[in-house]
Parts: sequence; C-alpha cells; structure tokens
Amino acid sequence: MNPGLAKLNRSYTVDEVATLYGLHRNTVRAWFKAGLPAIDDHRPMMFQGRALRAFLQARRDGAKRPCQPGALYCCKCRAPREPASGSVVFEARIAGAGTLRALCATCGCRMFRRASEASLPDIMFGTPVRIVRGAPHIEERQPPSVICA
Repeated sequence: MNPGLAKLNRSYTVDEVATLYGLHRNTVRAWFKAGLPAIDDHRPMMFQGRALRAFLQARRDGAKRPCQPGALYCCKCRAPREPASGSVVFEARIAGAGTLRALCATCGCRMFRRASEASLPDIMFGTPVRIVRGAPHIEERQPPSVICA
C-alpha cells in the first residue's frame, strides 16, 4: 500500500480513505483504533492527509525485516535466516543484478534476497555461492522475425 497516495493538505473521510486504497471501511476504522489520529471526535470521522501518510509509512517501516550479512529472507519463517550449506545460488540478470536463492537451514523452505554480483562477497562472506546466468528478460531478447514463409 502506497502511503504517497494521500495528499498532505487534504482531509479524508473513512469512505474516501477506503476508496483511495481499495479497502473496506472497517479496515480504516481498525486503523483509527490502532492509532491513526482523527481531526476531531465529531462525525463524520475525518483524517488529515499528513497524519494518514505518516501512519501508513510507520506501519510499512515497522513491517520491514532487513537482512544482515550472511542471511536471506525465509518466506515460511517470515524472518531473515541463515541458508543451508551448499544451497546458495545467485541468478544473475541485468547488468550484474540478480537474486540470491537458497534453502532455509531451519525449516527447509525457499529463501530470497535481491543483490548485485559485486556485493556478493559482502553479503555472503564465507559461504560458497554458485552463480548462474538467468534466461534473458523479454526486453533483452531479439525481436521476432516478421517474415513468414
């Protein structure tokens, strides 16, 4: 959810916030109970755009789980974890950027982390990483021939 959708100097009703973010009105009311400040305690309940944006940005920042060096994000554990030994693969894409893939040492589920090929020694120090070249993106492929026989 993009906090930047809320205009800073505009006031929003519950219905307007729900429409803006494609949510149900009860979700916006739950945000109010969770700490989204209303302009006042009168009806209809109104929210300042600046407060709405700050609230959503704080929720977004609070949900982030940054990975420390040597760790990848495990989708099942929902936390950064150490990879199982010998399972780390770097799939290179455009200009040295790519995705680190591995299996979680704790639960055996898939793990991912975006990285550049140049930063691999800093991210996965002491861990052997197998580098493979991924299939080219559709934008990088040769255009198809328009000549039909």
